[in-house]
Amino acid sequence: MKSTIKALLAATAVVGLASSATAEGVGGIKKIGLAVPNLQADFFNQIKLGVEGYAGKLGIEVIVVDAKNDTATQVSQVQDLMTQGIDAFIYIPAGAAAAAVPTRLARAEEIPVINVDREPEGAPGDTFIAGESINSAYEVCNHIIGLAEGKGKMAIIHGQKGTTPEVLRFEGCKRAIDENPGVELVAQQWSQQWSPDEGFQIAQNMLQANPDINIIFGQADGLAMGAAKAVEVAGMSDQVTIGGYDGDGAALESLVACDTPFVVTATQSTQAMGVLAVNSAIAIANGASVPARQIPNAVLTTCSDAAKFVEKHP
Repeated sequence: MKSTIKALLAATAVVGLASSATAEGVGGIKKIGLAVPNLQADFFNQIKLGVEGYAGKLGIEVIVVDAKNDTATQVSQVQDLMTQGIDAFIYIPAGAAAAAVPTRLARAEEIPVINVDREPEGAPGDTFIAGESINSAYEVCNHIIGLAEGKGKMAIIHGQKGTTPEVLRFEGCKRAIDENPGVELVAQQWSQQWSPDEGFQIAQNMLQANPDINIIFGQADGLAMGAAKAVEVAGMSDQVTIGGYDGDGAALESLVACDTPFVVTATQSTQAMGVLAVNSAIAIANGASVPARQIPNAVLTTCSDAAKFVEKHP
């Protein structure tokens, strides 16, 4: 992990150019295109805030497009971005299908591509920035399994199938399950939008089919909080322990209150990831070397320490 931290510091330090920011931008970057899957999700909004806030200080314009979780819409939006004279492209795929197309469009225009959170298969950008998912998902699942005394029936509510975080978070959680022979994974289902409504509906169905479930991992906080609501409606709050992922604002506030079955998440440095994306774009545009993968750690967050992240989100 020390080498990863050094790489992150190096990528940021490369942009001493940022100190000479003007209203004309910095280091040849005047306009950045930012394509996000869905701005209704706090996670993507936090990244957007990081990109816009930092770029604004450097005099860089940011054009944001929101695909509303539709890959065809995102491809069309990116095609339009390419006509607007952007100097760099920060890209979070809306899904696994057609995810490579926006990268190829930018490559054709010789525009630096910064992939964030999700990496399009077969068409990587110049660098990939994402919170570390495997170990932190392991920590979340190990925590909730521990609260259940290492035994019981477990369910996983997945994110969008085939996306980078969905795949890696399952890998980490599955490792925790495999280390605890007293835990049986009895139910799994994939969501489309990582949303609370989906979490509620999926968990409700799981609990009806498996009323002895006592552990649930939602691969995003929205899914976990929706599941917590389903558990409360079913009158099973004393039976079920729930973990989430991301450290969304509403989830952190829920952990501070600590009055639902949702008791732990992994808080990602989302705004810092946005800053790192801008710095990486400037570095690449100026011919500097940037690590192919930049992976900040997520931080295990429980009811006892969530307040510090509510006060200042990383």
